[in-house]
Amino acid sequence: MLITLLFVALLAFYVAWNLGANDVANAMGTSVGSKAVTLKQAIIIAGVLEFTGAVLFGHEVTETLATKIANPALFAATPQILVTGMVTVLISCGVWLQIATSCGLPVSSSHAVVGAIAGFSWVALGVGAIDWASIGLISIGWVLTPLISGAIAALFYSQIKHWILDQPNQVVQLQEWIPWLSTALLGVFGVIVLPSLTEPLTNFVIEQVGFTIPSHDIPLLTGAVAAVGLTIISWRQLGDKRDKGEILPNPVERLFARFQLLSACFVAFAHGSNDVGNAIAPLAAIVYINRTGSVPTDGLTIPLWILILGGAGIVGGLAVWGKKVIATIGENIIALQPSSGFCAELATATTILIASRLGLPVSTSHALVGGVVGIGLVQNIKSIKFQTLKGIAAAWLITIPVSALLSAAIFSIARILFR
Repeated sequence: MLITLLFVALLAFYVAWNLGANDVANAMGTSVGSKAVTLKQAIIIAGVLEFTGAVLFGHEVTETLATKIANPALFAATPQILVTGMVTVLISCGVWLQIATSCGLPVSSSHAVVGAIAGFSWVALGVGAIDWASIGLISIGWVLTPLISGAIAALFYSQIKHWILDQPNQVVQLQEWIPWLSTALLGVFGVIVLPSLTEPLTNFVIEQVGFTIPSHDIPLLTGAVAAVGLTIISWRQLGDKRDKGEILPNPVERLFARFQLLSACFVAFAHGSNDVGNAIAPLAAIVYINRTGSVPTDGLTIPLWILILGGAGIVGGLAVWGKKVIATIGENIIALQPSSGFCAELATATTILIASRLGLPVSTSHALVGGVVGIGLVQNIKSIKFQTLKGIAAAWLITIPVSALLSAAIFSIARILFR
């Protein structure tokens, strides 16, 4: 059993590695493409934040994937079938993500996991075991996500282009817009990140101090203070005519680069806390079954070593294999500047936030690509490299069926071999 657990842990690390190589481009692709940061800087920054997000806040999503996607009641009498199924999920997701990454195609790891679970569940328990409603929602999200994100990105960028970039005195215009840009940035990303970050402080105030406050008060106060601070710092940076002894070639784009880097940091942290579950949820379920002899239900505790394993895999994959997908998003769809890259990331975060509030399962990859295309439509439709988009769209379409078929085939073979 120890050898089995070691093998499953290596599989989970392999999936996390491929997830890091593919999905982390969502956080850093546009920043690298717009030259806001170098590839090396992006890898270091994303590595630290992805790992931190995975270890500190990765347990909730992992628990959901381990106990909610495949109905535990259906496997209660035969937990070993669930173990075999989860192993096939890891193998099929890892293989598909590696294939997509080697081709430089950004795909959804969440969709791959859902497809893989559907594949082995069909073989194990029949077509009735698949949650077709979830598959339908994912399909709707595949269509709507890039459209909504593209529309939001086009709206953001058209306003910035009209009121700042196309004006004769860009610096003066940007000074007036900095408070609004700071509020938009920290408002959108703050809703995603701050509640998780400030939850321990809120609980301490309520439980230890005995002062009852609404759960959203501390995040709101933190966001407001941060927005004021970012505004003041940005005003000072914009007024500084020199940077490391050199005249700034374009102070407006340089400031947008700083805004974009901050937004990329938020995305990386949120991605680490959310998507690490795609890699380690099957491992967490298998460890639970091995320890208790029963299938996991509500209240599954995720051991710290599993979260660290997932975070380390994401960082390793990003560092070694992440360059191709980053290049696809950041350079091979349209040419990006920091101002346009910032709008694409802000649109992505807004789309994901809206979808989360509506309970729709969506993909960050889909949202970011849609945002970049939306920018291209505002700039010049001829600037969009549609050949790249065709390859990306094809990968999106086949992610669920390919991962489902892989999982079904591997599960069928494993069941024959170990029967």
